[in-house]
Amino acid sequence: MGAVRLELRLSNQSEWIKMFDPRDWTIFVETDEDITNGTMIRVDLDVGGWLVTLRGTVVASHDDGVQVALGGSERDKINHLNGFVRGGLLNLREKRRLPVRLPVTYGAIEGPANTFTKDINEEGVFLFTDKPLPETSQIHMLVTVPGKPQPMSLMGKVSHTIVALDDEPPGMGIVFELEEPQRADLIAVIRELEGLLLEGKLPTNVIE
Repeated sequence: MGAVRLELRLSNQSEWIKMFDPRDWTIFVETDEDITNGTMIRVDLDVGGWLVTLRGTVVASHDDGVQVALGGSERDKINHLNGFVRGGLLNLREKRRLPVRLPVTYGAIEGPANTFTKDINEEGVFLFTDKPLPETSQIHMLVTVPGKPQPMSLMGKVSHTIVALDDEPPGMGIVFELEEPQRADLIAVIRELEGLLLEGKLPTNVIE
């Protein structure tokens, strides 16, 4: 049996603050349906015209609705949504990194290497690797994007590295160095990926 689909329409952004409880990551959804605890729920949320799909599980039922615990996979959607509610999503878009796992081939010291992104935005990307290139190194990347026939060819410079001894997964952060129209193409891809993420349409193996 698939998830039960519910709609949650909020007339303004401040209503989201009342609906979402950050202490236990639950939201309350009004419904006349008789839904038992443990039922998987898909919530199609509309916050003043900004749309996002959230998934979770019913943890409590009331006469006028259900309390839904959101899954861990929804964390980044919630962070984007909270940024939107605070008025920062559009202004800080260039600083937000989408948590997407995209296949990448790049020029390593030993030759071409294959890996995945941890996250990406218009300014840069983080690549998983046990052998990061030295900082300030120039790097060429071929990034595969779902639904695109050809990978994106991108140039950048290594801005920082994380080694295996650190607490975080090893890899390297890269700042893009792009000319037009490459940058315009990248921005269009990032916005498309963000839309798919928020609508819940990205394949599960792409969401980091």
